[in-house]
Amino acid sequence: MRARNAAPARLGRLRPALRVCGFVVLAALVLFAGGFGWFADKVSHMTTPLNPAKADAIIVLTGGQSRLDAAMDLLASGKGERLLISGVHPSATKRQLQAAMGGDKQLFSCCVDIDRAALDTIGNAEESAKWVENHAYGSIIVVTNNYHMPRSLLEMGRLLHGARLEPYPVVNTNLGNGGWLTKPEALRVLLTEYSKYVLSLARGFLPVRATPESVTLAEASTVVKN
Repeated sequence: MRARNAAPARLGRLRPALRVCGFVVLAALVLFAGGFGWFADKVSHMTTPLNPAKADAIIVLTGGQSRLDAAMDLLASGKGERLLISGVHPSATKRQLQAAMGGDKQLFSCCVDIDRAALDTIGNAEESAKWVENHAYGSIIVVTNNYHMPRSLLEMGRLLHGARLEPYPVVNTNLGNGGWLTKPEALRVLLTEYSKYVLSLARGFLPVRATPESVTLAEASTVVKN
């Protein structure tokens, strides 16, 4: 008889805790969905500047030919004095990269630096910070795709406190007027990138330390792929 009475009693004590857990999960889902709506709307309204202001230098994060072409065009038009290509595959030579990007060989030889160490967006930010500090640049044009721009600026902004970051979003697909809702592939890319953006925000609550290269890096082993 006691055993029969104990089970309902335990269930009764658990119900308030289960309700609280259910409310927390529901609230988290609502926040995530609302945040995703804001993120998708922000990204879909980004446009490539027609005539961006001149900066000290240009940084492009690898991830597509259109990004590289846009960065090289900016360099050729005098929008920055040097260009850093961050995240180049270790096996790619400078000559191969120049051939793929086209443009002026002399300009590429004199004014383009290549970073092969970065494996993800966090690495892009770390290597970019070293490069910017070594050259004492005060303003940077950041070139990447529109959906990748919020996370790139977030990660780079943590390390480049003294430099002004000017976004130059590359738009491959027009997602304005809610177009991303009708394109399954675009929706998948945005949802994946938003999840990574949330993780990057969470990293902001971790303690930081000074590195030998005089840049500030988060003490985290989380690897977020581009």
